[in-house]
Amino acid sequence: MPSRKDPDASANVPSFYGAELRFKRELAGLTLEQLAEGSFRGVPFLSQIERGERRMPLDLARHVDEALGTDGFFERRCEDARRARQSGHAEYFADVAEMEQHAETIEDWAPMIVPGLLQTAAYARAAMPRASDDDVEEKVNVRMARAELFDAEDPPRFWVILDESLIRRRVLPDEQMAELLEHIAEVVKTTHSILQIVPEPAAAHPFMMGMTRIMAFTDAPPVVYAESLHSGQLIDYPALVKQYRESYDLLRAVALPPEASLAMTEAAAGDYRNGKPRN
Repeated sequence: MPSRKDPDASANVPSFYGAELRFKRELAGLTLEQLAEGSFRGVPFLSQIERGERRMPLDLARHVDEALGTDGFFERRCEDARRARQSGHAEYFADVAEMEQHAETIEDWAPMIVPGLLQTAAYARAAMPRASDDDVEEKVNVRMARAELFDAEDPPRFWVILDESLIRRRVLPDEQMAELLEHIAEVVKTTHSILQIVPEPAAAHPFMMGMTRIMAFTDAPPVVYAESLHSGQLIDYPALVKQYRESYDLLRAVALPPEASLAMTEAAAGDYRNGKPRN
């Protein structure tokens, strides 16, 4: 049986919040299963909150306060933990950004925009919604910092599938497009990640729409994150996660092999360097 991982309550506000939840739960003599009962939330969800990896929804905070007799503590501090967790990310992505640091594997599908872990600063700025210069720069810096997870002692295994249009669409000047594609290739090679590209004439496939991510963990069930224009959803219902898993596996079969995908990316970078990008 794996050893218990106690959260470092000093790390940040969500970790303190989670550590306090575990302390109060154990003080009340309740298991995670008992605390989750009647909350419409699963044990993995509660466990991730206790580890500081996921925020506490307001409805669950109220349930916890009632079950533990904590006089509204978790409801009152719910908003504090939520704001601390955002840390420059969109609210709907804040949990994902925290969870990716603890993931064993990350598998991304990107049909419309290069995933944040592969972006350059120039691309991140171009992809940002309109905002003040200071706000944009803060968000760009936060996004660039996410890639530091590859420098961890035990970084996640990263598998990314891109639509070919992402390396053909000129969203930046030629030189910056070349830098973006060279950066993608460099990250893939230096982190021993896997890149696949779905070629533009490919037949219909399960993920025709929407950015999707699957994250697996050593000590928690896998989750799926699906994102649209101004919103995102974390999915942990096992049957639905399994369906996404199967669809991602089918997408791999449609995509080019890793070697051909990397060669295509590097060739496209060379085309931009020479001022001859293919359309």
